[in-house]
Amino acid sequence: MVSALPQEIIAARPSLNYLENHFDVENESEEVRSAAIKRLLEVFGMEDPPAIHGHKQPPQYMLDLYNTVADVDGVTKDPYLLEGNTVRSFFDKLRSEQVEFRFNLSTVARTEKILTAELHLFKLRPQATLTFNRHHFCQVSVYQVLDTTKTNNTQEKKLLSSRLIPVHSTGWEVFTITQAVRSWMVDEGSNLGLHVVVRTLGGSQMDMKLIRFASGRNHHQSKQPMLVLFTDDGRRSTTLESTGETSVNFVVSLCSVARSLDYSEEEGMSMSCQRLPLYVDFEEIGWSGWIVSPRGYNAYHCKGSCPFPLGQNMRPTNHATVQSIINALKLIKGIETPCCVPDKLFSINLLYFDDDENVVLKQYNDMVAGSCGCH
Repeated sequence: MVSALPQEIIAARPSLNYLENHFDVENESEEVRSAAIKRLLEVFGMEDPPAIHGHKQPPQYMLDLYNTVADVDGVTKDPYLLEGNTVRSFFDKLRSEQVEFRFNLSTVARTEKILTAELHLFKLRPQATLTFNRHHFCQVSVYQVLDTTKTNNTQEKKLLSSRLIPVHSTGWEVFTITQAVRSWMVDEGSNLGLHVVVRTLGGSQMDMKLIRFASGRNHHQSKQPMLVLFTDDGRRSTTLESTGETSVNFVVSLCSVARSLDYSEEEGMSMSCQRLPLYVDFEEIGWSGWIVSPRGYNAYHCKGSCPFPLGQNMRPTNHATVQSIINALKLIKGIETPCCVPDKLFSINLLYFDDDENVVLKQYNDMVAGSCGCH
């Protein structure tokens, strides 16, 4: 015979049930949040958020480039301003006082197409002992250091770029070294770095103490040698800017999601199709530590009904107009009204630190609903 439960335990059962249900809801909510964050990372082409230690200052060049291609919300000003969809910056890993530089490109995917590679060097003011007049020029040449141990290779270096620079100038100088970076991407072991040589117009090598570039620990991080890569990661827009089956499938899937979320509700049906705010706050998500700009952006969303007859202000497609007529006349059973979805999408730009604490500028297609229509 089983003895009866004490009255205090019986009385406590509702509270215990409440706690169990509360913890179940909390666990389910955390699972949903984790799944959502993981899916959002996939949208940004990442598996995990980069781990950044301490406050880092991005290169001024990358900040200026971001402000050139993006507005205050990160939305692309002009899709043709940027070559490719990714810009990566790398600081010299040798940090040597000499004019030899090496950059670790391990974070660049093999699938990325190298469009342009630039070496950025900050030229310092010449020392007071320099006697050249202010109109004098020097020739600065950038070489790729070669591996002489490989067969059929007798050269120690290969000329990549050469320019005339005023001796008394100061500021950033840019050299194109695309050929070298492409070879490094094919054979990572061939990346032995770059070597810079300065000569007079007569061809004599100049003392690097006279013509100097900022390099090493005695110069500020903002003026260190930097490699900038313009690449294309192969992502393409497969939504509204596409034609054919992909675009149709995308709109159909958006329609299904829209109806399941709010178009069955009276609130969604009481207003006509329109664009409404939808702000994505990166700080709230927990990404403010590695995203430099923007701090968030307005993705917008589409909501409302598409009643018959469809006016031009609802931006209907011909297909949506026909569907609306068929629905109104009830000619075919099961044909629903068109639904309110984005009919124009814009890209955004993200400036962020990667896993190696390099600064990356990347464009992501179809992130902002530019306008809404009945489809």
